Amino acid sequence: MKISKPIPYLMSLSERKRTIILAFVVGLCSGIAAVTLKFAIEGIKWLLTNWIISDRGMLWYLLLPGIGMLISMLFVKFFCKQEDISHGITRVLYAISRKESKLNARAIWAPLVASAFTIGFGGSVGAEAPIVHSGAAIGSTIAQKLKLSYRQITLFLACGAAGSLAGIFKAPLAGIIFVIEILMFDFTLSSIVPLLISTVTAISIPYFLLGQTVTFTNSTTPFILNNIPFYILLGILCGFLSLYFIRGTLSLEEKIKRIRNPYLRLIICAISLGTAIFLFPPLYGEGYSSLSIMLNDVSFSFDNTIFKPFAQNAWFVPIFFTAVMLMKIVSMSLTNAGGGVGGTFGPTLFMGCILGFVTARVINLTGILAQPLPEANFALVGMGGLMAGVMHAPLTGIFLIAEITGGYSLLMPLMITSAVSYILINRFEPNSIYTKRLVLNGDLITHNKDQAVLTLLKVNTVIESDFLPVHPDEPLRDLVKTIARSHRNLFPVVDNDNVFIGILNLDDVRNVMFDTSQYDNMFVNSYMHACPYIVNNNETMESVIDKFNKSGAWNLPVVDNEQHYIGFISKSKMFEAYRQQLINSSQ
Repeated sequence: MKISKPIPYLMSLSERKRTIILAFVVGLCSGIAAVTLKFAIEGIKWLLTNWIISDRGMLWYLLLPGIGMLISMLFVKFFCKQEDISHGITRVLYAISRKESKLNARAIWAPLVASAFTIGFGGSVGAEAPIVHSGAAIGSTIAQKLKLSYRQITLFLACGAAGSLAGIFKAPLAGIIFVIEILMFDFTLSSIVPLLISTVTAISIPYFLLGQTVTFTNSTTPFILNNIPFYILLGILCGFLSLYFIRGTLSLEEKIKRIRNPYLRLIICAISLGTAIFLFPPLYGEGYSSLSIMLNDVSFSFDNTIFKPFAQNAWFVPIFFTAVMLMKIVSMSLTNAGGGVGGTFGPTLFMGCILGFVTARVINLTGILAQPLPEANFALVGMGGLMAGVMHAPLTGIFLIAEITGGYSLLMPLMITSAVSYILINRFEPNSIYTKRLVLNGDLITHNKDQAVLTLLKVNTVIESDFLPVHPDEPLRDLVKTIARSHRNLFPVVDNDNVFIGILNLDDVRNVMFDTSQYDNMFVNSYMHACPYIVNNNETMESVIDKFNKSGAWNLPVVDNEQHYIGFISKSKMFEAYRQQLINSSQ
């Protein structure tokens, strides 16, 4: 039912009580969304596996991912009326910085449906970004319907994102840390209670419906101090693999999307993805089941592959999985660019797990250690290490892996590997996979308070339009009349199409404005001058400040993309807006 006005009873409560109730509701809805997506993906996989793949063999791997991508693309285009809803976490970050944390209500269900078909049919992406997108939309939509402030909308958006991630992984701590590290949520003591309520409520749904088992139930061995150098080595490898992941993914998607025809692009991506999955079946879907098989009995990983005859060769195992790991970003990029909907969260865990396993297996095969390295430990630690590098979120990686493995026995190696990976990736790539697209356009909220406030400010909100324009061919007589009507000392000079030409200052004509003999002989173009610094109405506030600093001016003209004059922006107005935004976001 559409809510046309705030619920009277709820709005009559104190803000604290209302926040607690809404945090519970958002968490409950986010948990239901997480379980729904999980059931949908597994249900589609079960139907396809039992009805199609089991009867007709591995050749269906060539076709199924493309069919799923086609269904997702048509769904997004005709039902959602949008071109693209992939990269959900990036879209949430953009909404926080540029759309006052307002997400469309359609984002509650659209990512769930599209990603269910994409991943269920074998698309090589993760379900975590779509569920975070959906959970954030749940919190944002509820807050919008109740007409809450920007600060409260952002809070419930964060509650929804934390709850949905906690629900899909059964990891409440990781959900909270995720919104602090990745969504750049401004953490305060007053926000911890609603976040806790949402995450605890959210994970109660999968606990009730799916049981209390963790995602990875592999037995881990106790931490050994002598293995620290190898965990440091794993951290270094995670750092370099993160660099390959970030730059490779963005580069591949950009190149694939140069194919303008969406159906031609889909056909090319579907054929390429199907071939990759046929050669390397672990690339099918999210890949978590393949990881469990690899960690328990690696020999089963070669069933139904053309490489099964080579499985007995000890060195072929790490070679095969290294190829799978490197191909994951290719298959992920083909899925997203081809029309599928999914995220990079799952592929990050997938690749990190394989990297840790391969690292330990290669060292063990060399026989240089008297006591072999625990491969399961290294595989799980590799997940956290790659998350620290790819997402620039070391704490999220540490606590997520600790929670999905059911204990904190890996805490020390996770901290070592994640810290090394994070330090290394920052030397080469200061932006995460989620923020790199946004930072180029100045659309990223950061933990730097000044930077965050500047990002939230928009040029259009501080434009002053009470400056009277003049035309270059106007005589001095008409200019004096305009000056008499104006309470400003600046006059934008525009042509007949309102295109900005230059600027005229009152001081430029002060000496002649009372000389009536010049009224019909002198024209505006004799006194106007060009303005070297002009602001576009879509420009970032950082860029505007830079222009003010370079020009030394107190007012700068604002134009649109066609150079049509809009108004002026002043330092005083900008500082006033900055101060007000700082108050609003810090209450």
